[in-house]
Amino acid sequence: MHNSPQAAKYIPARDILALEQDVADAVSPQPFPQHILRFRNDRAASTVGLAHLDDGRWIEHFGRFAPLPDNLPHPLALRYHGHQFRHYNPDIGDGRGFLFAQLRDGGGRLMDLGTKGSGQTPHSRSGDGRLTLKGAVREILATEMLEALGVNTSRTFSVIETGEALERHDEPSPTRSAVLVRLSHSHMRIGTFQRAAYLGDVPLLERLVDYALTRLYGETPGDNPPAQLLGRVVERTADLAASYMVAGFVHGVLNSDNINVTGESFDYGPWRFTPRWDNGFTAAYFDHQGLYAFGRQAEAIHWDVAQLAVSLRPLVEAPPLIAELERFPALYADALTRRFAWRLGIVAADDGAALVEAAVIAMAATATPIDRFFMDWRGGAARDPAAYADDNWSPLRDILAKAQPVDDGAHPYWGDPAPCSMHIEEVEAIWAAIDERDDWAPLDAKVAAIRRMGAAHGPAPAIP
Repeated sequence: MHNSPQAAKYIPARDILALEQDVADAVSPQPFPQHILRFRNDRAASTVGLAHLDDGRWIEHFGRFAPLPDNLPHPLALRYHGHQFRHYNPDIGDGRGFLFAQLRDGGGRLMDLGTKGSGQTPHSRSGDGRLTLKGAVREILATEMLEALGVNTSRTFSVIETGEALERHDEPSPTRSAVLVRLSHSHMRIGTFQRAAYLGDVPLLERLVDYALTRLYGETPGDNPPAQLLGRVVERTADLAASYMVAGFVHGVLNSDNINVTGESFDYGPWRFTPRWDNGFTAAYFDHQGLYAFGRQAEAIHWDVAQLAVSLRPLVEAPPLIAELERFPALYADALTRRFAWRLGIVAADDGAALVEAAVIAMAATATPIDRFFMDWRGGAARDPAAYADDNWSPLRDILAKAQPVDDGAHPYWGDPAPCSMHIEEVEAIWAAIDERDDWAPLDAKVAAIRRMGAAHGPAPAIP
């Protein structure tokens, strides 16, 4: 996952066209006054056979949105509904983005190239359809950090500065603009299914279930396809919630239109990494009730998946759907212990739940930074025992004394004096260098440092 992937061939796909008339609106890309390439993710591009493009062709496809060969003939703005902070909203959809292309990666997975900031669509309402350059830089940092920490995430594929001055109420304006392209394993949201259910379109629900199972999960539908799909979404999203916690990440806006049915994290707005294990830490300044606080993310994601179950009710009786939903807490607990052990660099053991509890209690009691904790205890033993002599650490020391390391910690990253972190102060400093001096070196250096950390961690643990 974190090493340079083997280059794949470009394999175009057009699977979404089977649903186009029911889930999307054809749109035209809007022109921009400038096209300044600021970020191209050749590591991600190599997985879908596009790393060979020179900068001119890259801008032509991902700034002007000339169609890729044998791909979608025009961009598609997807339609969906969703619960936003638990309030149902039928008036949303792709308001500043579109699905630009589909293709297959080296493993045969169907992938989407979608945009953010590419202009107005029929779903824009009063929005200008644009993206601030700062928002694009923040998404680069979020996706790179999450990938390195083993989170199943979309990847920032391209950022092109577009030369427009944007007015925003929540940050200094005018501010610079950009168009972003992300590579995702589908943009099919829970809200896509909610819209079909809201409209009472049972045939569309059936087709959405079939699309998700056959084209996204690569499965043959069984006796109960809706429950089969819900089960896969439960498994993937329980793991996603656990991965957020172990990364110390707060998404900020876990609405049902922001939950992908493949369980892949995407659409980063007011995200933050909490410095310490603080269940009440929130990312969005407008989340006044702490609905999506750090410690409530599993609850929020489970609630969203329950809305998928509600949407599938026209297709199947409730009991099999309820049975799948009820698996979430146990799957989440298992994923939390599995991912905790992974980040500690130890073999997962039967006392994993006790390990997690002891570590969380000690981190909270001593205000130990999350990233510092995982680096210091990598391999199961504190590299500076005196720093962890406090009695709060005694239960954890006893458990980790029996831990089996998975490697010898040979990667040079583990000898660094401090862990690679991504807290708001550094995000703001990286942006300030760009905003004030057009200095992109701090961003480039941070991406390199993050990828080095990702190589040290190695591939994320697989879902059993």
